[in-house]
Amino acid sequence: MANRKRKFVLRVPVTPEERALIQQKMAQLGTKNFSAYARKMLIDGYIVHIDTGPVRAQTAELQKIGVNINQIARRINSTGTVYAQDLEDIKGALTQIWQLQRSILSSQR
Repeated sequence: MANRKRKFVLRVPVTPEERALIQQKMAQLGTKNFSAYARKMLIDGYIVHIDTGPVRAQTAELQKIGVNINQIARRINSTGTVYAQDLEDIKGALTQIWQLQRSILSSQR
């Protein structure tokens, strides 16, 4: 423990009700680290929690679409021929991307 960066320990007595409230607020943020939570609250006075679930789901879908488009591009590069179905597949992928964008934007309102 000689290499600790934080040399001072602050102690704050609380009632059981206050402790339960603190634990409830920590659970809302999804954190179990009281020291990090307390430090952030004491320094900044607030914590902003952003739900990145929809963005992560969108990123996964975009990756799948990108893989499909790459497969089409490889096929076009190897054969030198652009098939009508390839163009339709790319148009469908673009439609999916726009739908994902709209759903994310509408959920953020």
